[in-house]
Amino acid sequence: MIRFDHVTKSYGTAYALSDVTFTIGKGEFVFLIGPSGAGKTTCLRIIIRDILPTKGTVEIDGTNIAHVSVGKTHLLRRKVGTVFQDFKLLFDRTIYENVALALEILGRKDTEIKKDVHDVLELVGLGKKANLFPQQLSAGELQRTSIARAIAGGPSILLADEPTGNLDPQTAEEILQILGEINRMGTTIIMATHNATVVNELKKRTIALDDGKIISDEAKGRYHVSKRKS
Repeated sequence: MIRFDHVTKSYGTAYALSDVTFTIGKGEFVFLIGPSGAGKTTCLRIIIRDILPTKGTVEIDGTNIAHVSVGKTHLLRRKVGTVFQDFKLLFDRTIYENVALALEILGRKDTEIKKDVHDVLELVGLGKKANLFPQQLSAGELQRTSIARAIAGGPSILLADEPTGNLDPQTAEEILQILGEINRMGTTIIMATHNATVVNELKKRTIALDDGKIISDEAKGRYHVSKRKS
């Protein structure tokens, strides 16, 4: 489903990724771990074609993203939902409207939108808060809204960039339970995280990056402390 083949991403003489190769299959749950600047977010940005590799190839469902024109990028992104640490919600719209917007962009009919928004809000535990505004929600509820918006269009891949970074441990666990349920429904999940507790407890496949290189790829990984010198 996702294949990085000797991928390098450079900015002048600086390297965000260096000769990175991995394959992620359909329905996997994978952690990307490593210190700040290790290359985790760069991997996610490449998957959604926000940036392109300097060298190497990246394929999504057999399609080389470098061969996807800018005008067709939206078709690629329909396959990929993204959850951000800072939510990126519209604060002048209700929770329902924030989630519905993703479906409106896809051209869904009003009847479909109503049903789909209801279903995803129920899935993330916000069925009774559809008419509230983001200012009325807790940080955990905001992240639940972000997840609902990301999965509303039925993407086959969900990227989560530090989704528990601003949350307390109990709320973070609740978010992980939701992501786990989405994964059990067949969605491939790639989660970039610094949360060692989450990684060590869930024991999912873990790809560790440091200085833009893969230092380990374990089927049931643990969070490794970087040996990078300060």
